[in-house]
Amino acid sequence: MSTTPARRGRRPGSPDTRASILVHARTQFAAQGYAGTSVRKVAAAAGVDAALVHHYFGSKDDLFLAALEVALDPREVLRPVAEGGLDGAGERLLRVFVAVWDDETTSLPLRTLLRSVFEPEGGRLTRDGLMRLVLGPLGTALGLDQPDRRMALVASQLVGLVVTRYVLGIEPIASAPSEELVASYAPTVQRYLEDPLG
Repeated sequence: MSTTPARRGRRPGSPDTRASILVHARTQFAAQGYAGTSVRKVAAAAGVDAALVHHYFGSKDDLFLAALEVALDPREVLRPVAEGGLDGAGERLLRVFVAVWDDETTSLPLRTLLRSVFEPEGGRLTRDGLMRLVLGPLGTALGLDQPDRRMALVASQLVGLVVTRYVLGIEPIASAPSEELVASYAPTVQRYLEDPLG
């Protein structure tokens, strides 16, 4: 009578494995931030091999984006902003930004993410998402000098707009047409992108 030997090593992929990896990835990214989280740590927490994490999600950036549960890939959405060069980048960025937040299907997950700022460790996840996947790569693609400083200034405008228009609903910004918002905010964002910093 033969017996089947017990399986050793990490468990193979299953329908629940992907979901489990995401749960552990969210926990790790929230607690440790992007820099402090590795695919290997996420895999260990989920009880799988790191190769399986790469199989399901690709790169660490892709895993992070999946953990944020947003309905779009900011790298793709912002590609036209970067490809247009520095001239007019503020206006193009505002057009994309307002369009994404005005669209209910894309803004709902973003609003959930924004609310997590006020939860323990949620601020780190939101900050890393905004700077690591959205504004940081854009600053690099535009070839900015002092990209970290410039994009932090841009973030201050964008986050202020989100809170004013989409969270608090302060008038007249809450009901302003998108073109009016772009016209109001774009010049300031453009100055942050290219004017000398004091």
